Amino acid sequence: MASILVFGETDEAGLSAPTLEMLGAASRLSGELGGGVSLALLGSGLSDAAASAGPAGADTVYTADAESLASYQTDSYLPVAQGIVEQDSPAVVLMSQSSMGRDLAPRLATRLGTAAIMDSLGLEIDGDRVKATRSCYGGNARQVVTVQTDPQVITVRPKSQDPLEADASRSAEVVAVDVADPNLRARTTGKEQAEAEGIRLEDAEVVVSGGRGLGGPEAFADLESLAGVLTAAVGSSRAACDLGWYPPSQQVGLTGTVVSPTLYVAIAISGASQHMAGCGGSKNIVAINKDPDAPIFSFSRFGIVDDYKKVLPALEAAFAQALD
Repeated sequence: MASILVFGETDEAGLSAPTLEMLGAASRLSGELGGGVSLALLGSGLSDAAASAGPAGADTVYTADAESLASYQTDSYLPVAQGIVEQDSPAVVLMSQSSMGRDLAPRLATRLGTAAIMDSLGLEIDGDRVKATRSCYGGNARQVVTVQTDPQVITVRPKSQDPLEADASRSAEVVAVDVADPNLRARTTGKEQAEAEGIRLEDAEVVVSGGRGLGGPEAFADLESLAGVLTAAVGSSRAACDLGWYPPSQQVGLTGTVVSPTLYVAIAISGASQHMAGCGGSKNIVAINKDPDAPIFSFSRFGIVDDYKKVLPALEAAFAQALD
């Protein structure tokens, strides 16, 4: 039987939201492939997360529980991940398009002599292959891709799949994985938590972002006011972050956070390809820019060509009235 192996991640609540979404997708796909769903968890203190995997859709849970895996590092995770894949022999391997997945998936695929499809938005079965739909040309088009070798390694964009409704009657077999002392070429000597307030970008259903066209850091106060009305997270383009106008933790883009909200409001953002790679999966993009030729408008469902200073007060008032 062709099984599906999900490499999950955890947070303070247990299994992360993208992990639950991938388990939902794996359960749906496995029904067509005729196999089971396995979950691999690498980290430290995994017992609670492993216990919740069965109700979320997993049949088997591989736990690699060690202090050396407490935080992601390529040298420690890659050999363990390879061992789990070789033990489970899945037809398909799924990971989130997270910082871990972006690094681990292509490396693991290379180790296994196969290929990886990155940042998929949709998954379908075609015979014994998974057809993955992904964005291309800066979000202007979609392409359907398959991997012709096994296992098929695919990363999945958060919020592109639906989790299963938890079923308390389900349980999963837990398989403990031995973890050898890693041969680390680099070591973490310290961590500094980036300052961030309010809703996390990756969790937000609405994101309000500003770019260099705002003219200065003080303008982000206006964006924060609009975000308060919309119960939104506030983001920033890389250019604005590089200028020190907003915290780097709030950067949206290829080198920042990838978001997929229901509504993305882009204010004074031109729409460079690296920024659109971070927000192109949004269901609705509203752009405000005084340049009618700004690339952002080609990605937007709605656009306003004007100075944001004229538009924001009226827009905030309209939202406040509509949501009252």
